[in-house]
Amino acid sequence: MIRVLLTDDQHLVRTGLRALLENDSEIEVIGEASNGEESLDQVKKLHPDVVLMDIRMPVMNGVDATSRIKESERSPAVLILTTFDDDDEVLSAIRAGAAGYLLKDTSGPRLREAVRAVAAGESQLSPQIMRKLMDHVAAGPPAGDSQDFSVLTERELQVLKAVAQGRTNSEIAAELYLSSATARTYVSRILTKLDARDRTELAILAHRAGLDGLL
Repeated sequence: MIRVLLTDDQHLVRTGLRALLENDSEIEVIGEASNGEESLDQVKKLHPDVVLMDIRMPVMNGVDATSRIKESERSPAVLILTTFDDDDEVLSAIRAGAAGYLLKDTSGPRLREAVRAVAAGESQLSPQIMRKLMDHVAAGPPAGDSQDFSVLTERELQVLKAVAQGRTNSEIAAELYLSSATARTYVSRILTKLDARDRTELAILAHRAGLDGLL
């Protein structure tokens, strides 16, 4: 069972999120918080696996709360869920240690899959957020060392492109006619071969190499 803490300053939003998440038998909402400070207290008391975190809240915002939560060695995964896709907030949240960043127009099934993914140690970014991150990378200095993608098979390159486009494992599976388990195995194999930390780093490596136009 994945234990989730909801953090949002709007009661109606928390109620809706609870209903969406508890539609999954593998997810249990164990608590709620209306700001970042309350979220810190609840994390200490309840020990959730995942914190679903809004960005703009009174008392303490989601970025500061995420940074504080991730100071602990055994911290839960933080999944940002917000209305805002401001560039600075996106980058600040990722730097603070957020495992994912989704917008509130995300569907229920996509949100539940993202919760399961970050609980398993994966990163999750919506396609819009992935594009913003890639634009930021493109505007920065070029990477010092070129990545060797020749270690990847043709199928692994296809999966890498899908990851760079912000696809989930289920979406990759449907697009490439694979099972979800096989898609997950491919992603894990690519992470190992490219010595990457997570899906976000894979996307950055692929974008820097210009693979989007080659695959």
